[in-house]
Amino acid sequence: MRGFKAAIALLLLGGAVAAIVLPPREQVMGAYVTPLQGRTRGQRINALRAARALDGVVIEQGHELSFNRTVGSWTPDRGYVLAPVSYDGELVVDWGGGVCQTSSTLYNAALIAGLEIVERHRHNWAPSYVPAGHDAAVAQYTVDLRLRNPYPWPVRLRAIVTDASLGFEVLGRERGPVAAVTTDGHTAVRPTEVVRLDPELAPGQRRVVTQGKPGARVTVYRVFLLGPRSGSRELVSRDSYPPINRVVRTGR
Repeated sequence: MRGFKAAIALLLLGGAVAAIVLPPREQVMGAYVTPLQGRTRGQRINALRAARALDGVVIEQGHELSFNRTVGSWTPDRGYVLAPVSYDGELVVDWGGGVCQTSSTLYNAALIAGLEIVERHRHNWAPSYVPAGHDAAVAQYTVDLRLRNPYPWPVRLRAIVTDASLGFEVLGRERGPVAAVTTDGHTAVRPTEVVRLDPELAPGQRRVVTQGKPGARVTVYRVFLLGPRSGSRELVSRDSYPPINRVVRTGR
C-alpha cells in the first residue's frame, strides 16, 4: 500500500521458512495542542474528562465520529463539575464548562490530519484558547462536532495531556501533517464601552464588570500537503464574531 511498507519477519519453524506480515506502525497524521493556562480548576477538570473519553477511540474507514455521542453527557453523575462558560457575552457557571476546549482541540487535529468535517459550529464569541475561526462549539443534544474518516484504513485518537496543555493526535498509516490550516482576511472588530448605573456604588465610583474583547471576521482554508488532494486548497469556514463590550458600573 502506498505510503508505507509492511514489515516482514522470517522465522525458522521445523526447517521451513514462514513469513509473518506485521501490522504497519501507526504514524501521527495530525496533531494540535491548546494551552490550559488561565483556565479555572473546573474548566480543566471538564476538558480533561472529555479528552479521556476520546482517548483511544478508533474511527473505522468511511465511518463518522460524533463528539457528543462519544463523550456522553457532561453531568455531575459522570464526574463533571460547575465551571464558567460564555453566555450572551458574559461568563456564567454551568455544568461542563471547559468541554468546548476539548472539541476545539480535536477539531484542529482533525483538520491537519485530513479528516472530513461533517458538522462544526463556531462559538457566539471567539474563545481565547484557539485563534478565531479555529473553534468548534458543542452543546449537549443540540450542537455537535462530527468527523468522518475518508481513508481506506482506521484512524485512532490519542489525547496528550500535561499540566500546561491539552492536545490530540490522529494516528494512522501515513505520516503527516496531511494538511496545513491557514487564516485569511482577519478583521478585528473593536468593542464599545457600556456604562450602567449602579445605586450601590458611591457617586463617581466605577467598577469594571467585563473587560471586553475585540470581535473578528475571519476566513479559514485548508491546504492539503499529502495524498490524492495534495496541493488543493479547501474553504473550511467563514466566521464572524461580535465584540464583547466593555461593561462598567458607576454610581450616580
